[in-house]
Amino acid sequence: MITIRGKNDDGLQGVADALSKYKKQHHNADIVVYRQNSVSVRIRIVDPDFDGINKADRHDIIWDFITNLPEDQQSEISLLLLLTPDEMEMSFANDEFDNPIPSQL
Repeated sequence: MITIRGKNDDGLQGVADALSKYKKQHHNADIVVYRQNSVSVRIRIVDPDFDGINKADRHDIIWDFITNLPEDQQSEISLLLLLTPDEMEMSFANDEFDNPIPSQL
């Protein structure tokens, strides 16, 4: 299951649907998406399978799943946070994901 935090909309649902294919292959992945503002979608995937994979390669893996989204939905992705469970505590971006600074939009 993918968690959609806050109010759902077509854009968020499209992202969640695209990432559900990743989730089917990575059962231990914890995936959360939310809309930061009207033009910004944030994604966090915490997956033990990322262990030993550098950040650039992690992004390549996930973009393979979201590249088929319409361009307007892709362009709204402002944060793609890809962590192992062990990296969560040390990540400033993870703290911002959990406690976002309110958007001015």
